[in-house]
Amino acid sequence: MSGPGPADTLRGVTGLLGPAEIRELAARLGVAPTKKLGQNFVHDPNTVRRIVTAAGLAPDDVALEVGPGLGSLTLALLPVAAHVHAVEIDRTLADALPETAARHAGPDAARLTVHHADALRVRAADLADPAPTALVANLPYNVAVPVVLHLLAELPTLRQGLVMVQKEVADRLVAGPGSKVYGIPSVKLAWYSRARAAGKVPPNVFWPVPNVDSGLVAFTRREPPRADVPRERVFAVVDAAFAQRRKTLRAALAGWAGGADRAAAALTAAGVDPGARGESLTVEQFAAIAASAPAAAPAAQ
Repeated sequence: MSGPGPADTLRGVTGLLGPAEIRELAARLGVAPTKKLGQNFVHDPNTVRRIVTAAGLAPDDVALEVGPGLGSLTLALLPVAAHVHAVEIDRTLADALPETAARHAGPDAARLTVHHADALRVRAADLADPAPTALVANLPYNVAVPVVLHLLAELPTLRQGLVMVQKEVADRLVAGPGSKVYGIPSVKLAWYSRARAAGKVPPNVFWPVPNVDSGLVAFTRREPPRADVPRERVFAVVDAAFAQRRKTLRAALAGWAGGADRAAAALTAAGVDPGARGESLTVEQFAAIAASAPAAAPAAQ
């Protein structure tokens, strides 16, 4: 017989933050959400329960939360994860989170490590004990894609994730070839993982209320499509292909390859029509182009 899952564990959690608690805590800390940091605090306990349940964490999972803010999602993660790393760029919020956890999560607060840091600069060594296995976060809208891609590159121990982002960004992340919103984020996330849409979140569960819907994106790590070509070289092809979406790949990749003829040769060698456009290609095809790249072709970070 299997043990209780996240949904069963969370049913008994009563220390989650509602609208009154969120506003009281913010007032006590002198905190006002800022657009600069992309802060929108979740104040609906049912939403954080839904997120944690959808994340499907196992008892031995180590959760990584980026932008915990006042702690709404953190408190829901603590009962179901073996440990929680919370990375918060705002010093006031980072300093207050351990006390919030101690007040509302009881003994589970011992599982929390708070890092006052920029998630775009965090390194694997900063989160090594224990190493994160799952990213579960309400990501700041303005840095969501760079944060996800940076963490997947930096933390090979991340096996899965569930992130809440602006709905438009969620659509881009999970889009497939041929979609109007398929682009650089779609391909780069596909390099690391299989991603899927996991639901929509209305604006009224946030403070302040954003003027857009949010979306949940779930992903599961997979092996890169090809082991014989560096990620940086593949990403350079992707960046070049989508920098001029209206152009054929022969033209769009001319700068990358050192000329249109060299681009056409690399495309043909990869089995890709030089007259195709970037939005029609899979990540495997982009990798094949990179593998056929001229020696002078640049790589991207």
